[in-house]
Amino acid sequence: MICQECNQRPATLHFTKIMNGEKAEFHLCEKCAQEHGDMFMLSSGSGFSINNLLTGLFNMEPAFQGASKAPLEQEKVLQCEQCSMTFQQFAKVGKFGCAHCYDAFSDQLKPIVKRLHSGNWTHNGKVPARIGGSIHLRKKIDELKNELKELILKEEFEKAAETRDEIRKLEKEMNGHDEGGE
Repeated sequence: MICQECNQRPATLHFTKIMNGEKAEFHLCEKCAQEHGDMFMLSSGSGFSINNLLTGLFNMEPAFQGASKAPLEQEKVLQCEQCSMTFQQFAKVGKFGCAHCYDAFSDQLKPIVKRLHSGNWTHNGKVPARIGGSIHLRKKIDELKNELKELILKEEFEKAAETRDEIRKLEKEMNGHDEGGE
């Protein structure tokens, strides 16, 4: 297939762009793709950039949030107080400027991380079997405490009492692990 721009070189990059329900296909050689990089989500002069490709992912959620805001609120630029990086700069570069950026952009990151990790926000890594007993108990107790709070808010006091008793039982079991095992 020949490049659609120059009609001279073979097309090595093929793009499908869907805008407003209309599908457009582009077949370009590397040279034309670099020259028209912004149009085809390529970084200018350096070839294909995965950061630019993922920018759409980062900008998707704020675009929906911004639609419901007042016009004056949309003009505010979200920026890290420490390094002065904006969220738009982060989306383009794909890296934060400092550790404080995580706090500054936390509201924008949560939906992104949830979407990337199938709805999970917390890391649930593996625990080594030889030391996992008390860790698993602590995790179970934390889950039950959250469940207890929800039951109390729903005013389901009988279930809440059962959950409370189960928490006490697990705490006694955990104290037994701590004294003898570690």
